[in-house]
Amino acid sequence: MGNFIDLTAADGFKFPVYVARPAGPAKGAVVVLQEIFGVNAHIRAVADGYAAQGYLALAPATFHRVKPGVDIGYGADDIAAGVALKAAVEALPPPGVLQDIQAVIDFAATTGKVGLVGYCWGGLLAWRAACLLVGLSAVVPYYGGGMTTAWEIARTPSCPVLAHFGDHDHAIALEGVEAFQRAHADVDVHIYPAGHGFNCDHRSAYDATAAALARERTLAFFALHLA
Repeated sequence: MGNFIDLTAADGFKFPVYVARPAGPAKGAVVVLQEIFGVNAHIRAVADGYAAQGYLALAPATFHRVKPGVDIGYGADDIAAGVALKAAVEALPPPGVLQDIQAVIDFAATTGKVGLVGYCWGGLLAWRAACLLVGLSAVVPYYGGGMTTAWEIARTPSCPVLAHFGDHDHAIALEGVEAFQRAHADVDVHIYPAGHGFNCDHRSAYDATAAALARERTLAFFALHLA
């Protein structure tokens, strides 16, 4: 069980971060980037899970610049609200929310090496973080909506990246994933027989087999690069 702290971005903006701490000394840190539903019960549980593996886990509220306190579920109205909030954040002048993520990375670095994992919209932000931010040793995007567009594929990561996709994701065409693979032979891409959101056990799209395998691979990836 974690708690919220406030951090400050380079422009002076303060935002909340859910922090879950390991039982013993941290073997590194993992930044957890939310879906379009806020730092809700699922994302907090994901952070708790990384803390249970020995990492300091931090989940920033990446909607806070446009709406504080977002914590919603997965119904149709929630999805519509989340999509609108994502669009509002994406419309912020650069660097937008990336400066908040950088502040979390900088804070986490006092623990040791820093990894970052993101889900859905957080997966897109994870990819951008791997390419544009500093201080990361490993990044893992899960079904990052938008990261297979030509604009995002053109970016170059500055740290090792492991990416998870589903082969019947309604939001990410398999052709885009294949184009991403061709452009980034250095990225470890895994495709699962699952849909969008397969890691989230609060959603009907949850696929326990795919989620377990992706988590196993993610933990091994972090163990390799954050040691």
